[in-house]
Amino acid sequence: MQFVDLANSFESKITLEKDGETVDGKSIYQITMLAATQGTKIKVVANGPDAENAVELLVKILERKTSEDVSQAPENN
Repeated sequence: MQFVDLANSFESKITLEKDGETVDGKSIYQITMLAATQGTKIKVVANGPDAENAVELLVKILERKTSEDVSQAPENN
């Protein structure tokens, strides 16, 4: 998973929050436990020396992935 690979490249602690539940953003297992589907609002939080850069890049990945999913969705005829 591209998100987890990038998250693990940062020194900062990365977490994801959804509906009051917080998980480790560096763990693919914990991320899947969020059961977030397309369109779900997720908060990316980072704490550490490279936190600002981490949040910026991780949010970009999520936004790009969502855009790709929408553009590749089959049309309903």
